[in-house]
Amino acid sequence: MTTALVAVVCGAGHLLLVPGTPSPAGTVAAPPTAEAAAAPTKHPLTHTTAAPKPSPPPSPKASYPVDGPGTYTWAKGTSERIGTRGRLIRYAVRLEDGTDLDVDDVAEEIKGILGDPRGWTRHGVASFQQVDRPPYAMLVTLASPGTTDRLCARWGLDTGGEVNCGVAPNLIVNLRRWIELSPQYAGRPHAYHTLIINHEAGHDLGYGHRTCPGPGRPAPAMMQQIKGLRGCRPNPYVYDSDGAFIDGPKVP
Repeated sequence: MTTALVAVVCGAGHLLLVPGTPSPAGTVAAPPTAEAAAAPTKHPLTHTTAAPKPSPPPSPKASYPVDGPGTYTWAKGTSERIGTRGRLIRYAVRLEDGTDLDVDDVAEEIKGILGDPRGWTRHGVASFQQVDRPPYAMLVTLASPGTTDRLCARWGLDTGGEVNCGVAPNLIVNLRRWIELSPQYAGRPHAYHTLIINHEAGHDLGYGHRTCPGPGRPAPAMMQQIKGLRGCRPNPYVYDSDGAFIDGPKVP
């Protein structure tokens, strides 16, 4: 059977290769994960997760090579499980060598994002655990623009030195975006990083793109916000503070 692959631009300045079949949870799969068209089930709020201690965001003045060496340092160790219910997604974090960033600081920020009560753990949709070796269902790689282009070109994606790309289980974050952010999140590095991680984790969970639900309303995390907000307000979170899913019309 032949699986059709289509490249689309994702919300945080991201190209995603949308496949026809999903990858099994907890394994390193060669084919990309699928985007489900159905909206998530809205469960009543059954518990509240305590807000994690915020991690200091990496400095927006951090330097990075335009074309890195293609070698990486991995965040070490296995974390506690983040969230107590739902599908367990094991993930790893690695950083291309030659930057001013510390991979363990980056991993700590990502862990805080995934554990935020406004994220995917809120209603037991998913739980997460950082690991430093396979098997994992998501590999977050922060790479220079040049390396991002080469990695993404393997899947036929043209990132032009500017954007991220993803083919499950791989999430390639362009260091230019991580450090320089996007216009919608200028001066708000942690908020933009939150959008990147929530958006891509959503794809890993099978959620497709959404668009603005109406002027003045918060943009869904699954919206392609870098392409324009269409009257919505910038928002990096999956749920609001009351536990309501921030949704919008499905993108065809």
